[in-house]
Amino acid sequence: MTRYLLAGGGTAGHVNPLLAVADRLRDRDPDAVILVLGTAEGLEARLVPERGYELLVVPRLPFPRRPNRAALRFPGRFRHLVSLIRTLITENSIDVVVGFGGYVSAPAYLAARAEHVPIAVHEANARPGMANRLGARFTRSVGVAFRGTRLPHSTFVGMPLRREIETLDRARARREAADFFGLSPAKPTLLVTGGSQGAKSINETVFAAAPSILGAGWQILHITGQRSEITSSDLAGYHVLPYCDRMDLAIAAADFAVARAGAATVSEFTALGLATAYVPLAIGNGEQRLNAREVVAAGGAVIVANAEFTPRWVAGTLVPLLEDRALVADMAARARSVGVLDGADRMVALVTSAADGQVHLSR
Repeated sequence: MTRYLLAGGGTAGHVNPLLAVADRLRDRDPDAVILVLGTAEGLEARLVPERGYELLVVPRLPFPRRPNRAALRFPGRFRHLVSLIRTLITENSIDVVVGFGGYVSAPAYLAARAEHVPIAVHEANARPGMANRLGARFTRSVGVAFRGTRLPHSTFVGMPLRREIETLDRARARREAADFFGLSPAKPTLLVTGGSQGAKSINETVFAAAPSILGAGWQILHITGQRSEITSSDLAGYHVLPYCDRMDLAIAAADFAVARAGAATVSEFTALGLATAYVPLAIGNGEQRLNAREVVAAGGAVIVANAEFTPRWVAGTLVPLLEDRALVADMAARARSVGVLDGADRMVALVTSAADGQVHLSR
């Protein structure tokens, strides 16, 4: 019986692939013990127990970005956190630690290394975070979601996907999706989403440009996010939702999408062959633009800077694209050509190789 400790959390980008791997490990070995290391503040505090896994909670300790009093206290607090995780590893007889990035992964990697416990790493973004850059130095079991990701010892595995995405038959589910959202099955659908929190600039541009999109014969399924001031529309064919808990059906309904380029979004859309206009988040370290790089190069998507995504761009670039149905179909096929549906299986294979005898690299 193998005992796993999966470390990661904070955002859906870390938690969802963690849970996908946990589910696949449980499918393969129902007797396996799967524990998750996280914080009380991240999404894992809700999502992990809901999925039936035990969450081992440790303090949230962000890496200091500027010299201040917290930075002075950080080294001692970090050593204490590593010591705490070492204790959790020994008390729970952990056989392998699997990290997905985020605040808890770096101390988990150091704790596992100190306890001579094998390590596996999954990096979801095209530009790796600090924690996984550290963890990749300690193991050869390193999986990456994008082919261009630069990490030592990395193997391309794709993104471990939620089961409802991994098993989705878009063609078969399309009628159910149209009924679920109140869409016309006779019209093509543009899906617009900025993620669970929404994207103000995307929302405002699509809301302003909706008449030109509808005039091209399309309908719009717009998931605005719960904080958006846009809550409804009087335009026929423009469907506004503040939140969607059936993204599988939203993708099944869609013929084209406008979205941010988060790692999960790009991975799900390419795995299912959805042509997309990506509007990368303008802040951060630029990883969203990198996440979309491969599918754009393959011709399965277009990319537009946040500042350039305006009603004028929609009317002059997006609408003509939508009117060319052959081009949309070709883009969908090209998107699918770079997508991966079995990322969970591929990552579990790396985890298994680590558990079956992977040792730390030399110091």
